[in-house]
Amino acid sequence: MEFSAKQIAELLQGTVEGDENVCVNQLAKIEEGQTGSLSFLANPKYEAHIYSTLSSICIVNHSFRPTQSLPLTLTLIRVNDAYSSFARLLELYAQFQKKQATVEQPSFVHPTAQVGENCYIGAFVYLGANVVIGKNCTIYPGTHIGDFSRIGEDTTLFSGVQIYDNMHIGKRCIIHSGTVIGSDGFGFAPDDQGVYSKVPQIGNVVISDDVEIGSNCTIDRATMGSTRIGRGVKIDNLCQIAHNVEIGDHTAIASQAGIAGSAKLGKHIMVGGQTGINGHLTVADHTKIVAQSGIPSSVKSAETLMGSPAISLNDFKRSFIGFRRLPELMDELRALRKELNELKENKDK
Repeated sequence: MEFSAKQIAELLQGTVEGDENVCVNQLAKIEEGQTGSLSFLANPKYEAHIYSTLSSICIVNHSFRPTQSLPLTLTLIRVNDAYSSFARLLELYAQFQKKQATVEQPSFVHPTAQVGENCYIGAFVYLGANVVIGKNCTIYPGTHIGDFSRIGEDTTLFSGVQIYDNMHIGKRCIIHSGTVIGSDGFGFAPDDQGVYSKVPQIGNVVISDDVEIGSNCTIDRATMGSTRIGRGVKIDNLCQIAHNVEIGDHTAIASQAGIAGSAKLGKHIMVGGQTGINGHLTVADHTKIVAQSGIPSSVKSAETLMGSPAISLNDFKRSFIGFRRLPELMDELRALRKELNELKENKDK
């Protein structure tokens, strides 16, 4: 589909600077723009690209003042916030790309399953007994949804998502390919010989509204009760969420983080990539955890943590300065020890 600069400016409540009739039919990064593409400039680090871009339209902030001549073929749309405006266009673009409502064949929909209005069910999808799919959902090919599971309206499940029995997923969620919701928690009990017996996992996973989960994540079902993911939580690719974990609203977790069983994370927490969080602890609201940190015990008040075991960021920085100087300090210590030994030898003579 094509849109003119005038149409885009009206949508974003912006102003056109250039040819209001120029049209675009694709989105592109400013450094990769071609004729007919729409780009944006929000970060000053990328300003140099606007003077050579081949994009037909570029969204900029009202405050942008060019320091060189702009390409003659470039039309600007000035807005209050170029980044958020472009993000809004991306959302609209994604809506245009949404699959048309249909149930492709071959697929299996159990007679007791309920599928809401205007849903796309891709080929080779399996919907088990008593599954409930809300309206306007998009379920891509190869997805499995187990018995008694519920999917809220406007939710998207990409290809290969595996949802076990009796899982509850809220409205407007996005779950990317390869993610497994409801696999057994790592529950094993050793006997007096050290032989492990499996502890049955009979709970479920409850995911609230507006959650996005990246590809190849695992969220384990609870041993009993529910593993809970709060409203608006964002989880990156390759994360492990263990059984009975609770994650508070609007917490963000970056790639390769692992959260052990029964940990309880508060709201608005930021967890860096490759972070490990121990089980059976709590993390206070608004805590920030730097990448590759280890959290062995509860965090009782909001602070920024770094290291393994994690400590206050400022303390870590001071400690790291000392650590970096350790070879130098060791040399100084050896020199002092040598000097001290020489003084002792001279005294004994």
